[in-house]
Amino acid sequence: MAPQNIPETMLAAQIVEFHKPYKLNTIPVPSSLAPHDLLIRTAVASLCHTDFMALEGIMNSPLPTTGSHEGSGTVAAVGSAVKDFAPGDRIMCNLLYSLCGQCVDCKGPENYSQYCTQHGGHLGITRDGNFAEYVRVDARTAVKLPDNLSFETAAPLACAGCTAYRGILQAKAELKPGEWIGIVGSGGGLGHLAVQFAKALGVKTVGIEARDVGIELTKKAGVDAVVDARIGNEKVVEEVKKITGSEGVGATVVLSDAKGAAALSCAITRMHGTVIQIAQPTEFSIPFQELVFRDIRVKGSLICSVQEARDMLELVGKHKISANTNAFTGLKELPKLFELAESGKMKGKGIIIVDLEQIKKEKESGLEMV
Repeated sequence: MAPQNIPETMLAAQIVEFHKPYKLNTIPVPSSLAPHDLLIRTAVASLCHTDFMALEGIMNSPLPTTGSHEGSGTVAAVGSAVKDFAPGDRIMCNLLYSLCGQCVDCKGPENYSQYCTQHGGHLGITRDGNFAEYVRVDARTAVKLPDNLSFETAAPLACAGCTAYRGILQAKAELKPGEWIGIVGSGGGLGHLAVQFAKALGVKTVGIEARDVGIELTKKAGVDAVVDARIGNEKVVEEVKKITGSEGVGATVVLSDAKGAAALSCAITRMHGTVIQIAQPTEFSIPFQELVFRDIRVKGSLICSVQEARDMLELVGKHKISANTNAFTGLKELPKLFELAESGKMKGKGIIIVDLEQIKKEKESGLEMV
């Protein structure tokens, strides 16, 4: 899309008051770009658990703020210092804006850079996000889409995909040959992606789920074995040991914020194994016996770095990984998406198709899209 075709105003779903639904407003399209900025014509915006947290004021979002930190779209204009992107490029909008490049994390291992505390904000949380017809992102954190990756697949990967992928990478690094990964919350928006990432990386997976729709989605994702958490913790541990050959899994990724999920994750993990905590409950507890007597190591994990995001998209395209999406067309349909998400019946991720024309153009390209 040529820069001269950019309108002056756009629709955007914004937080204007905490504890109230997003409000659809007409606001100006960002008109001034910093040197490293991209102006993106949004194709698809995805709903994340964090969007609910932002609505409740937990994320300290300034008011008003346009929601959604998961999005994909087409470059409409570029800042003066941008060299790697041009109008017309298809991208995934990374939620991070402007890494400082100077702190210990930015200068440390590349996969620590996403922990930069001097960054310029997060889309949909402290900066305007993807629930809008246009969004301003940082070219240094944006990632081009492989030719065979659709906007609808890419949008949920901006956070859910990046988070699940890094969690699996962290867990895989702790495994001995032949060991299994456990995924607690395997049938959720992140969980079913984590199962697919683990399979693509050649790791055997045990999914733990407590919902019928979650178990169904876990199986659909290709898990090697699934255990229903509703049978009780002791029986879950017994089942996991039977599946893995008595010791339990080598590492576990926790994607459920249910009470007791962290403790159960430790219990199904072999002695001296590692638990990767990704879910964000207000509080979680682990019996000291797990940490002291069984030497279980618990590590937190956030989104992945920019290079890891590039690697993730390549893996997605190669292995045809995709989020199970529940699509609604148009920002005006956002209340229906929230209603579905709050019902507990949603399978996978909820998305809003912001620009149907981009989706149609993609389908008319003749490429076989993931």
